Amino acid sequence: MDQSNSESKNGLFRTALELSKARLSILVVWTTATGAIAARGENHPLLWKTLLLTVMGTALAAASASVLNQVLEAHRDAKMKRTEKRPIPRGAIGQRTAWLLGLGLAAASVALLWPVGLLPLWLSMGTIALYAAVYTPLKPLTSLNTLVGAVVGAVPPMIGWAAVRGEVDGGAWVLAGILFVWQIPHFLALAWMYRDDYAKGGFQMLPAVDPEGILTARVTLIGSLALVPVSLSAFLAGFAGPIYAVVALVCGLLMVTRSVRMLAEPTRDNARNVFLASLLHLPLTLGALATGW
Repeated sequence: MDQSNSESKNGLFRTALELSKARLSILVVWTTATGAIAARGENHPLLWKTLLLTVMGTALAAASASVLNQVLEAHRDAKMKRTEKRPIPRGAIGQRTAWLLGLGLAAASVALLWPVGLLPLWLSMGTIALYAAVYTPLKPLTSLNTLVGAVVGAVPPMIGWAAVRGEVDGGAWVLAGILFVWQIPHFLALAWMYRDDYAKGGFQMLPAVDPEGILTARVTLIGSLALVPVSLSAFLAGFAGPIYAVVALVCGLLMVTRSVRMLAEPTRDNARNVFLASLLHLPLTLGALATGW
């Protein structure tokens, strides 16, 4: 009996991790921590307790948004090959239980961020609301949903910055701008790879309504081109060093060249190459920025 209960609890824990997209939370932790590290200075020390509470609280907020999103989209996920095995469509967890999990994660996020400050707290709660109440309903209505989703993804470094400085100033907006622009080619390349699936699910992602892929490739290239000067603005603003500038330039140009190839030939392989280049870009540039080099 005890063994059965233990296995049941382990299964529920694994399901909760899957619903919360733990791997995505790693990205949120990294971008939030980068914002906090970049914000530190002589008059703005970074305490380990503040950093820990901030990244954990923001990660829980991201997990909450992910769970609530999957509750709202369960009927669409069931139609898509890429998502039909998610916990709710496959029956591993009920929608009511998932709702409670999502709200519980949001409450835990509030508990962790409350000692840090009201600004980081409200920014985190705002991302949950924007993701679940705006981005999710927009996905089946307009291809502009990607821009709203990119706003959500741009907030974590602002939360980290606000946790250290108590405000959102120019540096926070620069970091948010990098994350916002980076997401455009990143998600469009991913959406092009799974455009048929998105169409089955009824999502109005740009590639799903752009059969030839020309417009998708153009917007992807525009995003990659814009990412170069936006990334370099961190160096020009004075809170990133010359090594960061070199890394950002090289990674940015790699994304541009991959995007040019995608525009010349909008194939799944070329879209995948853009996607992989974006996965290389973010950790390298943020890593260089965090070191202060």
